[in-house]
Amino acid sequence: MTPEAAARVAIDAQLAAAGWVVQDRDAANPKAGLGVAIREFPLAAGHGFADYLLYVDGKAAGVVEAKPEGTPLSGVEIQTGRYAQGLPAYLPAVARPLPFLYEATGEECRFTNLLDPEPRSRRVFHFHTPEELADWLGPPPSTLRGRLAGLPPVGGEKLWAAQRRAVENLERSLAEQRPRSLIQMATGSGKTFAAITAAYRLIKHADARRVLFLVDRANLGRQALKEFQLYRTPDDGRAFTDLYNVQHLTSNKIDPVARVVITTIQRLYSMLQGEEAVDEEREEHSLAALEGVLQEPVPVAYRRDLPVGFFDVVFIDECHRSIYTLWRQVVEYFDAFLVGLTATPSRQTFGFFERNLVMEYGHPQAVADRVNVDFEVYRIRTRISEEGSQVEAGAWVGKRDRRRRVPRWERLDDELTYGASALDRAVVARDQIRTVIRTFRDRLPEIFPGRTHVPKTLIFAKDDSHAEDVVEIVRQEFAKGNDFAQKITYRTTGAKPEDLIQAFRTAYDPRIAVTVDMIATGTDVKPLEIVMFLRAVKSRNFFEQMKGRGVRVIDRNDLVAVTPDATVKDHFVIVDCVGVTETDLSDTQPLERKRSVGFGKLLETVTFGNRDADVISSLGSRLARLDLRLGDAERGELTGLAGGLAPRHLAAALLDALDPDRQAEQARRTAVAGPDFEPTPEQLDAAEAALIEEAVEPLVTRAELRARLVEIKRASEQVIDEVSQDQILDAGFSRDSADRARTLVTSWREFIEENRDQITALQVLYSRPYRHRLSFAEVKELAYAIEAPPRRWTIETLWNAYDQLEHDRVRGASAQHLLTDIVSLVRFALEQDDELVPYQSRVDERFASWLAQQEQGGKRFSDEQRRWLGWIKKHVAANVRIEVEDFEYAPFAQRGGVGKAYEVFGEGLGVMLEELNEELAA
Repeated sequence: MTPEAAARVAIDAQLAAAGWVVQDRDAANPKAGLGVAIREFPLAAGHGFADYLLYVDGKAAGVVEAKPEGTPLSGVEIQTGRYAQGLPAYLPAVARPLPFLYEATGEECRFTNLLDPEPRSRRVFHFHTPEELADWLGPPPSTLRGRLAGLPPVGGEKLWAAQRRAVENLERSLAEQRPRSLIQMATGSGKTFAAITAAYRLIKHADARRVLFLVDRANLGRQALKEFQLYRTPDDGRAFTDLYNVQHLTSNKIDPVARVVITTIQRLYSMLQGEEAVDEEREEHSLAALEGVLQEPVPVAYRRDLPVGFFDVVFIDECHRSIYTLWRQVVEYFDAFLVGLTATPSRQTFGFFERNLVMEYGHPQAVADRVNVDFEVYRIRTRISEEGSQVEAGAWVGKRDRRRRVPRWERLDDELTYGASALDRAVVARDQIRTVIRTFRDRLPEIFPGRTHVPKTLIFAKDDSHAEDVVEIVRQEFAKGNDFAQKITYRTTGAKPEDLIQAFRTAYDPRIAVTVDMIATGTDVKPLEIVMFLRAVKSRNFFEQMKGRGVRVIDRNDLVAVTPDATVKDHFVIVDCVGVTETDLSDTQPLERKRSVGFGKLLETVTFGNRDADVISSLGSRLARLDLRLGDAERGELTGLAGGLAPRHLAAALLDALDPDRQAEQARRTAVAGPDFEPTPEQLDAAEAALIEEAVEPLVTRAELRARLVEIKRASEQVIDEVSQDQILDAGFSRDSADRARTLVTSWREFIEENRDQITALQVLYSRPYRHRLSFAEVKELAYAIEAPPRRWTIETLWNAYDQLEHDRVRGASAQHLLTDIVSLVRFALEQDDELVPYQSRVDERFASWLAQQEQGGKRFSDEQRRWLGWIKKHVAANVRIEVEDFEYAPFAQRGGVGKAYEVFGEGLGVMLEELNEELAA
C-alpha cells in the first residue's frame, strides 16, 4: 500500500467515526445521511478531482485533500482553495466557494472555515461532525469567530480595573482569532471573576455554545462552581446560574443543555477514554501528584459522543505545568480557543500559549491597588534542620512504617548519620519539629506585635505522616486541644476536607492548619496571616502558589470575626524553616526592602534626593500598609494635605514608577513612538527617573504631609521585641545571603534568552526540534561564548551558584565537570529538567533504561558487545552524540575501529547508533 493509499484508509475511518457516510462516486447517494463524503469527485474543467467532496443535508459544503503522512499541510491550502471554487455550476452548494476545507494525512488534519472573517487555517484533532458544519450554515455571522468581532464594550460589569483590562484584552485577542491567550494575574486579584465575566459575555453576546472550565483538582472545581453561583450579571443582577446551566461534573455524563461545564482534566481524560466513571480520589490530587506516576503523554482517541467542536472556549485554571506535556493532548483535543489563567507562568506556559500574554498584573501592582497585601519573611534555623544529626551505636531508636505509623523499638547496631534532606522522610527527629514549633510559638510577639490570639497559620508539611507529627507537636507546644490545630490533607477522614477548609476560613478554630499540598493552589483563605514552610519546594511555580495563599485582602470586620485582636490585614508573614526563600525559586520579592530603616527616615531620604529603587519600593509598601489601617477621617485629612491624592494613590504611583511596562510606555510617549517601538536602555532609565520624580513630588514638596504621615504611622503601631533563650541557631527576618549566586543565575538565564537565536546550541535546546540534535562543535561554541569577556563564566561557577540556591535539586556539585555539562545547565535553566544533574549521570541513567528495555524485548548482548556499548556510552556523555566515523578515533581505533564495530554488532550498527543517539542524548 502506498503512503497516500494508507492515508486515505485512515481518513475514511476518521470521517466515518465523525458521523460521515463515506461513498465512492459511482455509488454515491448524497441523501444517505446528514453528512456524506464522496471519494474522487470530478470538478469543473481545470480543477481536477477532490479527494473527498463533503455533502451536508444534500448540498456540497466542503472538500478534503488527502496527502501522505509527513506532508507539510500548509503548502496544500492553495490546492484545496482551488477545489473549493471548482464545483460544477449545476450542482447544489451551501455557498460558493465551498466553505469547509480540510487537508489531512490520517495523522494530521488542518481546517479552514471560509465563513469566518479573515479565514485562517488551524490544526484540528479530528474532522468535525456533519451536525457541527450544519450549525455554521445559518445567517451571518454564523460562526463564533464572526460574532466575536461584534462584542459590545465592557460597560456595566462590576470589575476592578485590572479585571476590566483582562476581559477587554482577552476579547481583543479572540476577535483577532488568536487560538491561545494567557492571563497572568497575581493570586487574589480576581482571575476567576474576570474569567466568569468573559464567559458570560461570550455566551450572551457571541452565542458561544459551551464553555469548559478546566481545573486540576476536584476541590478547585467545587470552588469554581460557587463563584459561578455567586456571580451577578451586570444586566439585571440575576445569578449566572439562573440564566445559564452550569454543570460541575461528578459523573462522566455532560448535560446537553449545560452552557458551562466545570471538570478536572483527570475526569475529562477518563471521558475521552470512554470510561463510565473516574476514581474520585484521583480527582482530589493535583496533576503534580500524578506526574510521577505517568511518564509518557496520555493517549487520546476520538470520541463520537464528545466531538472536537463540543466546546467553543476552554478556560484552564491554574493547571499544573504537566498539562503542557503529559496532558496536553487532552487540552488540545477540542477545536476551541484556549485561555490560560495563572499567577505564576513558567517558560513552558508562555510557550504553550504562543507567547500571547493578553494580561500581566503582578504582585506589586496588586499591592498598590489594595488587591493583595505584601509579605515579610521570618527565618528559623536549627542545627538539625541545617546539618542533620548523628546517633551513636547502641542507642535505642523507634522505627515505624510511614503509612501504618506503628512504632517498634530497637537498639542501633551501627552509628546512624543523616543529613537535613532525610528529615521527616527517612528519619523523624521529633525534637527538631518541636524546637521549630516552640520557637515559632515564642517568637509570635515579634512576628505580630501586640497579639494574644495566634494568627491564622497554614503549615506546609512534607507528607501526610509528617503532617501528623506536626499537628501533634503543635497541640502540645501551644497547650491546646484538637480544635486548635487540624490536619487538612487528602487522607483526612471523619470530615470532608472542604468542610475543614471552610471552618479555617470562617470560624475561630482551627487557628493552625497543617497540609501537604491540598491548600497549595487556588484555595481562598482570606484571614490567613502566616504561611510556614516545613518542606522544601522544587518548583518555582508551586512555591509562588503556596506563598500566594497569604496575599488575599479581607474586610476588617471579617478578619476580626475570626481573629479578635487583629485590626487590619496589611501584610502576611512567611515563616521559613527550610531555607525555601533563600533559593532562586521566588520570582516575587517583598516590596519592603529597607526593613531596618524607619518610615520617617525613608521620607527624609527621599525628600533630600534619594531615588534608589529599594527605597522607593519600601516607601510605597509602607504607604500601602498605612492606608489599610486608616479611618475615614485620617484618610480624608491626608488626602487633603496631598492635594487630593489618597495614601493608596501615593503608594500606587511609587510602585508603578518601578514597573518596567510603565517605564516602557513612558519612554514611548516621550519619544512619540508607537507600541512596537523598543526603547533603548538610556531611554528606559530616563523614563524611570521621570516617573519616580513625578511620584515623589507630593511627598517632597509638602512638609506638613510628611510630618502627619509619620505621626499617624507612629500612633498606629506597637512594637514588642522578645529574645528567646532556646537552641535556635538563628531566627529573624530574612536578609538575602545568596545575592551573588542569585545575580549570576539571573544573568545566566538572561544570556540564554538573549542569545537563543544567535548560538546554535541554545537554539536547539530552547526549541528542541525533533530532527536536529546537538553536535559537540555546537556545545563548544556555547562554552566559549560564556567564558569570553565580559562574563568569564565557567561550568563550575554556574553549577556552584545553583547548588547554593537550590541545593536539594542539584547533584554533582563537587564533581569534575565535562564540557557537556553545559547542556544540563541550559536544560535546568529552561525548566526542562527538575534536577541539575551532570550530563554523564543522565546518559548513564538513560543507558541503563535502554539496556533494560532491550533485554525485556528478548535482546541479549555478549560480553564483548557490552564492553563496546560501555565505550559508546562514555563517548556520548563526553561528545553529545556518536557517528560511525567516530570509530576511527580513540578509544575505538585502538580496538579495531569501524571494521571491528561492524564485526561486533553486524549490519545493524547504524540503526543501533541512531537509536542510542535518540535515547541517550534526549
